[in-house]
Amino acid sequence: MSEDEKKNTCCSDHHHGHSDMKLLPVIGNEETAAARAISMDHFSEAAVYRIIGMDCSSCAKSLEKHMRSIKAVQEVSVNFSTGKMQIVQEGLSDEAIVSEVAKAGYAASPLSKGKTNKAEQKDGVGTKLAVISGILLALGFLGSFTSVPEGILIVCYALSMIIGGYRPARSAFYAIKSGSLDMNVLMSVAAIGAAMIGEWLEGATVVWLFAIGNWLQTNSIEKTRDSIRTLMDLAPAEAWVKQGVSMARVSVEDVRIGDIMVVKPGEKVPLDGEVLSGISSVNQAPITGESIPVDKLAGDFVFAGSVNESGSLEVKVTRLVEDTAIAKIIHLVEEAQEKKAPTQAFVDKFAAWYTPIVLVLALLVIVFPPLLGWGTWGDWFYKGLELLVVACPCALVISTPVAIVSAIGNAARNGVLIKGGAFLEKAGAITAIAFDKTGTLTEGKPQVSRIVAPFGKEDEVLAIARTIEEHSRHPIAQAILTYADGKKVASLAGKDFRVLVGKGAEATVEGQTYYAGKPGLFAEQGISLAAWADQIESLQKEGNTIVLIGNARSVLGLIAVADTIRDISVSAIGGLKAAGVDEIVMLTGDNEGTAAKVAKQTGVSRYFAELLPEDKVAAIQKLQQEGKSVAMVGDGINDAPALATADLGIAMGGAGTDTAMETADIVLMADNLEKLPHTVNISRKALRIIQQNIWFSIIVKLAALILIFPGWLTLWLAVLSDTGAALIVILNSMRLLRMKS
Repeated sequence: MSEDEKKNTCCSDHHHGHSDMKLLPVIGNEETAAARAISMDHFSEAAVYRIIGMDCSSCAKSLEKHMRSIKAVQEVSVNFSTGKMQIVQEGLSDEAIVSEVAKAGYAASPLSKGKTNKAEQKDGVGTKLAVISGILLALGFLGSFTSVPEGILIVCYALSMIIGGYRPARSAFYAIKSGSLDMNVLMSVAAIGAAMIGEWLEGATVVWLFAIGNWLQTNSIEKTRDSIRTLMDLAPAEAWVKQGVSMARVSVEDVRIGDIMVVKPGEKVPLDGEVLSGISSVNQAPITGESIPVDKLAGDFVFAGSVNESGSLEVKVTRLVEDTAIAKIIHLVEEAQEKKAPTQAFVDKFAAWYTPIVLVLALLVIVFPPLLGWGTWGDWFYKGLELLVVACPCALVISTPVAIVSAIGNAARNGVLIKGGAFLEKAGAITAIAFDKTGTLTEGKPQVSRIVAPFGKEDEVLAIARTIEEHSRHPIAQAILTYADGKKVASLAGKDFRVLVGKGAEATVEGQTYYAGKPGLFAEQGISLAAWADQIESLQKEGNTIVLIGNARSVLGLIAVADTIRDISVSAIGGLKAAGVDEIVMLTGDNEGTAAKVAKQTGVSRYFAELLPEDKVAAIQKLQQEGKSVAMVGDGINDAPALATADLGIAMGGAGTDTAMETADIVLMADNLEKLPHTVNISRKALRIIQQNIWFSIIVKLAALILIFPGWLTLWLAVLSDTGAALIVILNSMRLLRMKS
């Protein structure tokens, strides 16, 4: 996240008596392919097409330029990472657009509501041409060991080049026409040049290796894109909907909000909704990443794509098919894949300069040495062709995006939504993670553990406390109300309710002003706490939060409230330490004793206690001033300022919170920390793989360049080094898809 692009998400550690804080607006300015063309607002009505055959970002740029050259096309954006083209045009049919895409050398198929079928993803023509080209090349090569006339061998090689190189040559033509310089142009020039100097075997080998390399790269990249597309198949296409006393099988597109679905045992939930009747265990791992099924009963929420394992459920539909949690996940993840990470942006800029520079060098190599009498024209022309092939920066250009797509896809399948490559890189570089205590490390549902008041005055103290707290939604206030309900203690007549942010609350009860809040609130007003000091200290050491009840003259009593640690917090923090996070920090508005106890129980290495909301921002800034890259974790409700200040904002419970899903940099779909270590691990592994890919690509290019001039590198070896390096980079990146949580 750049300095001028802080996303404001929200989290929770509550200061007793605060009012609910509003979420700040979120503005993202990350560069995307669409943003380069035009504001995404212009694409609201765009048609979307799946593009097959793109194996590096230069392909996307060439196709984009070609489509822009068509008069009927108003705006177009082609994204390599997702394999999609968005287009705004007038008067062109789907067939015409598919035909224009084919001219540039790629296959296209229209998408509807984000769905596609597997048949559309296969490019059978390219496969057949590569096979036929290989057969002709093999026939020519084997014929060279027999008495077959050389003319026939040349015909075999020429046919192999024409058949295998037809599509790259056509793509090269349209790339040059639209002002692009991509690998199709470089490879076509190299193959034609080889034929011109009589190196027919070399030329045919170049074309065939290029075709095979493209086929392997395209298929491998499609597998990484499928890591997200498979999410689309999780939700069923039809639902059982109640119509009076009977049920009908209805397409999910035709189901309306408020309709009643029946989900039978073993079936997937078709749409998001609220359980009206029935009790069942539901496996919602595809959405939240939780490995254990969750019990559902009336009033609970179920997600489309989750599996109903036992009982039958009647569910009232609350979201249309395009608005379900899984639809939003797919949409946001595909958006995330389009956002360039800083490393990718740098590599793209480097490649944009690298290719033309090497092309100019190739021309200089062809012309100047023979003019200076340093060799024959044929030798230097051959070296120049080799340099052209080496000029293709394919492996370098795809070193970052394929790794990012793989990592984001893996995370999404494990219930973690990473909103872009920049945030993936940030997560991999995090050295400190700050947690809110309440609702994040703890359950966020505190309970009253004790009331201390003069003999016979407990109910009176509780009644005053209930009266003051009835207008607060704070968890501690809710704990007091719940306890009062259990004791059947009613509230009194109150008015002039006021929140004292970070300190407590006050109200006028039966004509007198009363306060409920922290000990500091009473100390500020000069009220002596000497009679209560020992009890306050003792209860705080036991991990209780203290709420004092009193008026302007004295303290009437105190209520001790305690929260429980989440079961998953200890293992999650252990996992983060194992992943190499240097410092685990807890931020809380609670007292020192409570903070120390929770810190000890959870294993956090450092804590800041008795913080007001603005103090939490200062705590984050303090960590940053110490040289740490800080992530802030919360539950998507409060503390937006602290999250905006942190380098990375992580929200919990995003599956049920639209705002958290839209605003956080990273979203844990389940309401627990179970997947946080996996998020850090996959981010760090992605960074390592990106570095490996970049260094490998550069070393292979340098080695190929060095081997050209002694004459040790042949043209077909140059092609093999280029396509082979690209394929190795892709396969290395795909390891991220298989990384287990």
